[in-house]
Amino acid sequence: MSDLAAGLLQSALVLAILAVLYVPLGDYMARTYRSARDLPPERWIYRAIGVNPRSHQTWRAYGLSVLGFSAVSILVLYAMLRLQGHLPWSDGKPGMSPTTSFNTAISFVTNTNWQSYEPETAISDLPQMLGLATQNFLSAAVGMAVAVALIRGIAARRGAGQIGNFWVDLVRGTLRVLLPLAIVLAVIFVFQGAVQSWHAATDFTMLDGAGSRIPLGPFASQEAIKLLGTNGGGTYGANSAHPFSNPTPVTNVLSVLAILLIPVSLTRTYGTMVGDRRQGLTLLGVMATIWGAMLALVWTFESRTDGLASRAAGAMLEGKEYRFGIPGSALFAVSTTGTSTGAVNAAHDSFSAAAGGGLIWNMLLGEVAPGGVGSGLYSMLVLAIITVFVGGLLVGRSPEFLGKRIGQREITAAALYVLVMPALVLAGTAITVVLGATPSALGNDGPRGSDGAIHGFSEVLYAFASAANNNGSAFGGLTATSDWLQISLGLAMLLGRLVPIVLVLSLAGLLARQRPKENAPEPNATASGPLMTDEATPAGGVALRARADAAVAALPTSGLLFGALLLGTTLLVAGLTFFPAMALGPIAEAVG
Repeated sequence: MSDLAAGLLQSALVLAILAVLYVPLGDYMARTYRSARDLPPERWIYRAIGVNPRSHQTWRAYGLSVLGFSAVSILVLYAMLRLQGHLPWSDGKPGMSPTTSFNTAISFVTNTNWQSYEPETAISDLPQMLGLATQNFLSAAVGMAVAVALIRGIAARRGAGQIGNFWVDLVRGTLRVLLPLAIVLAVIFVFQGAVQSWHAATDFTMLDGAGSRIPLGPFASQEAIKLLGTNGGGTYGANSAHPFSNPTPVTNVLSVLAILLIPVSLTRTYGTMVGDRRQGLTLLGVMATIWGAMLALVWTFESRTDGLASRAAGAMLEGKEYRFGIPGSALFAVSTTGTSTGAVNAAHDSFSAAAGGGLIWNMLLGEVAPGGVGSGLYSMLVLAIITVFVGGLLVGRSPEFLGKRIGQREITAAALYVLVMPALVLAGTAITVVLGATPSALGNDGPRGSDGAIHGFSEVLYAFASAANNNGSAFGGLTATSDWLQISLGLAMLLGRLVPIVLVLSLAGLLARQRPKENAPEPNATASGPLMTDEATPAGGVALRARADAAVAALPTSGLLFGALLLGTTLLVAGLTFFPAMALGPIAEAVG
């Protein structure tokens, strides 16, 4: 089978399985977050932490719960990493340094999983399981909870300003969604050959008679949640390129499926919870368009043969696992940078300049194709609200989103959300590239304007794009172990996660306090059909005409037209913001 046929088959298989699971999983998650029934384990947890599951929170209380939970999680994980050498199963590994512990604790709590250390030599099994793997579940559940809170704000009709209970959403997302899926995926990975062992390592003798060790551990279970939760932090330095983590082409396809499954299905959850599934399908269409275009771009440029080595190999195979080839590597890379996963099955630094630039661009779009678990949906909803505001003003229609007016405070929260990530990426990159110590951290450097200097800039841009978007992948040429990079990237991860969450929750609260207009149309009612009929009683005609006027005044928020507007807004925001930076790095490298 040719590489092209194999790649098309893998992509088609992923899309087919997603199509089969889209409706049942999306509707199941909607029932999970709307259910009035608590499972016995959930009731035990609520009693243990002193939470009344029937109480509801305003956006401020919800936001304080998120911030408090995140702060405690960072402190606990930081202490665990610092004290690693005194914990059981340490396997002789000492505690991490203060700056590495700071960076790693923030990384895993913010769903980034940036790793500035070699997992095989730096971390033992107990912190790996109780610390990092636990945060893989919890950080993903936080993202889903925030997305659901925004949906509740959009769907609220009573104007009470309540958006749910964070602790209930956190527990349900973990126990009812993430844990069952992770168990199923982990079992499949074990049967395919992924490592799941209680031994810390195994010794063996090489062909030349020298001895060596291979680190082992309960890794298959952690591989499952690192993918499903769009976390990405690997138990081996090679991440999902390691045969103990991703042993076969089957697990490679399942890995891509796991990365995309929950973010894609959440669009169905959104449509179900707001009572109009066309809304979710419109968002999904935009996400799928971006994902498909980026896959075609990266695959095309990686299939070219520039240079002697690539011509001899038949493709750009440097840094690729030959068992996955170009199609499997491109499919994985586009999916992991289009979400907040950051797991890799190939060295992104070895991708061609154009393809590597495509991966950076995928993150700079805001990771909305389809984005991280929860974060992709609420990012796209914020962009949809901006689209409604701008589009409504352009065509003279009222800026309303599903019957909720988009006024000054709402658009301010949405605009600030869009500005946070670019500010962190551009400021972090600019400061880092002018520091005198930066060239020593780069795998590529040289005189100003040289190919090495340009690629070195791309390495720094990629790092801050990855950190601020909570992705976690990197161009491997950057050695991010200096105090400056550990702290600056850690702060970029922290602010890039929590500031947008607070803004999203404030937007949810503003929308939840609004009562839809008395005669507002159902979502996306148009001025056609019975809505405009005059064949009604005089009293009924007044109501019908009022509904018709409201329908005409509001911009429809589903369908092909709105999808095109949303796609254009997404590309325009990122293009205007990041084109100069992209021109200095990946674009200059590609055309040079």
